[in-house]
Amino acid sequence: MKVLVACEESQAVTKEFRRLGNEAYSCDLIPASGGHPEWHYQDDVFEVIKREPKFDLVISFPPCTDLTLSGARWFSVKRENGSQEKSIRFFFEIWKVSNLTENPIGIMNGGKYIKQWFPKLHKEMLDYGFPFKPNQIVQPWMFGDIASKATCLWLNRLPNLEVTNTKKPEMEYWVGPTGRRMEKWMYDIRCKDAKSGLRAKLASKTFPGIAKAIAEQYSNLIVC
Repeated sequence: MKVLVACEESQAVTKEFRRLGNEAYSCDLIPASGGHPEWHYQDDVFEVIKREPKFDLVISFPPCTDLTLSGARWFSVKRENGSQEKSIRFFFEIWKVSNLTENPIGIMNGGKYIKQWFPKLHKEMLDYGFPFKPNQIVQPWMFGDIASKATCLWLNRLPNLEVTNTKKPEMEYWVGPTGRRMEKWMYDIRCKDAKSGLRAKLASKTFPGIAKAIAEQYSNLIVC
């Protein structure tokens, strides 16, 4: 099957689909870091969908920088400069053409803040039938990774991901001098960020277990 993985420079999901024999391509405005530029469209995703032959499956990971609740302290600035409304619009438009749209817990859930801050856009989304409640919320540990990160999935003509691990593992923590606890995977990212400035990019990468589950469970479904 032919698969497009939108907003994915890491190629984590793309490589899992390729491993199973699918013709999968990643797409992002920046170069791929996954090691396979020959499988990557460095282009606007809507232009790719318009230009290329029909894809059997479209998976998308729209940027969450302006949407996730972990960045709430900067929301007022993002509203004023227009970036937050632009990101909500992009999420809405990519959802229209995707079979799976992923994002962490944020303002896309429920629509309360969108209605309060961007009422016209909220009405447009509501009238179109956008489901502000995601179909499913999963955690990396449900698929074998030692990490907690609530991940929302909006599904279009796809069944829910079947969880492969139902027992939460014992998490690894870093405890700072003030007693603050942080999961080790996030601490490692923060350490790398201090040297490279890549914190947001590293934190947004899809966990291996979820990437594998998406590819294995959706590879044989022709839904578009």
